Amino acid sequence: MRRMLEEVASIAADLDRPIKLMEVCGTHTVEIFRTGIRGLLPKNISLLSGPGCPVCVTSVRDVDAAIDIARRPGVILGTFGDMMRVPGGRESLLEARSEGADVRVFYSPLDALALAEREPDREVVFFGTGFETTSPLIAGTLEAAESSDRANFSVYAAFKLVPPALAALLDSPDVKVDGFILPGHVSTILGLEPYRFVAEKYQKPSVITGFAAEEIIKGILMILRQLAEGGSMVENAYPSVVRHDGNPRARALLDRYFEPVEAWWRGIGPIPASGLGLRPTYSRFDAARRFEPPISGAAEPRLCSCGDILRGVKIPTECKLFGRGCTPEHPVGPCMVSTEGSCAAYYKYADLEGGASHG
Repeated sequence: MRRMLEEVASIAADLDRPIKLMEVCGTHTVEIFRTGIRGLLPKNISLLSGPGCPVCVTSVRDVDAAIDIARRPGVILGTFGDMMRVPGGRESLLEARSEGADVRVFYSPLDALALAEREPDREVVFFGTGFETTSPLIAGTLEAAESSDRANFSVYAAFKLVPPALAALLDSPDVKVDGFILPGHVSTILGLEPYRFVAEKYQKPSVITGFAAEEIIKGILMILRQLAEGGSMVENAYPSVVRHDGNPRARALLDRYFEPVEAWWRGIGPIPASGLGLRPTYSRFDAARRFEPPISGAAEPRLCSCGDILRGVKIPTECKLFGRGCTPEHPVGPCMVSTEGSCAAYYKYADLEGGASHG
């Protein structure tokens, strides 16, 4: 690792300009802070956090729709635990539960399906969020629901796709990124090919990395080598886990039950074909069609900079609410809710101006 850092420093000195790299995955963000990688890099290398935290990018309208469904008589709404405290337009799922809505936390969507089998007189809805890593689990659950003809189980799909988000970032004139540290978990499903446009269309180097400190530093070094050579390609620094073609079986399962749809990203807005919706063939499992929740017109919290942070335009400490009106105990924006959120990571690990740490 020392040798890699020496080469990083040498290339950064030769480039002699500011270099901005974006880690797309929230787990990378946390590990970069936890292991102190930022402090080991030359001053002209900046690491920006991207829209890779699934909780952070779940829109207000989707949270509000889930809350509306949860308040319906006879409905049990289940979700992953990290979604409970994400603010909607007026309240969170946790607050809705405190007011009488039947909202439950599940470690697996299969547990929600099992509950539907035990409670045939109740409607069980799973609030599905996450990226390509999580959505195959929901597809597998839908396959099980289909085989058992489970009529009282449905999914509210709020899934997001990483490649369209990268394209939207690169098309944005205020996003300045020189290269991408690509997500290891998502890439186990996608492989390398879906990222090819980043190198070919936008001429940006990108590297898939693991999550140990030496793996992240290796990924940074590989990006710098590409920049020094004037090239751009997609490289795999995580071959022990990520195959070139990813996981074709998982992608086939996704393609069977879902189709790309426009999705709303928190603080960013709509991105075409960046989400997954159930195919019409499986509309009987689609909670959005079954319950038709109203589309929320609620705006993002005033002064919250989560959208700019997710796009790498700002860092959390540049938000007026950071550490003051917005903390992990009392989050205003979703970037402070999830343990993988940029604001939560900064709050826990980063030294603020003057050297004081919240951690």
